[in-house]
Amino acid sequence: MAYFAELDSDNRVLTVVTAGDDMVANYGGDQSVDAANRFAKTCALSANGVRWMQTAQDGSFRKKYAGVRDKYDEAANVFYPAESYPSWTLDANFDWQPPVARPSTEVESINGQVVIFDWDEDNQKWSGYSYDDSNVRVNFNWNPATSAWDQV
Repeated sequence: MAYFAELDSDNRVLTVVTAGDDMVANYGGDQSVDAANRFAKTCALSANGVRWMQTAQDGSFRKKYAGVRDKYDEAANVFYPAESYPSWTLDANFDWQPPVARPSTEVESINGQVVIFDWDEDNQKWSGYSYDDSNVRVNFNWNPATSAWDQV
């Protein structure tokens, strides 16, 4: 299957739809303008849509599979995620970077308990939580100086 992202005037993805592989194969192949133009003749744009851009479900081109709210960068020919948080910056690889380096893994284990964590935008830090054996919530803050979780 082929996939096309509908872009608005700010190059934000409005929706992603499926097309037959033959549409792409018969009109210039992956990433071709001809295939996108042909697709536009068979699938109308929404009220806010201005054009279709092909995306790859496996991320094999244009960096990633386009998702609703993602942006398309014309010069780099890549899709990238919508802004995560106002304090984060977009790097040269089109990845959002937090102002404080993230912990090394997405899930940590402390004393046999799994710690689930996320960015705390209000306090500009990584915070996490777990539950002890009595099912009481235990809170943690990431300490970048020691690369460890501090119990709060």
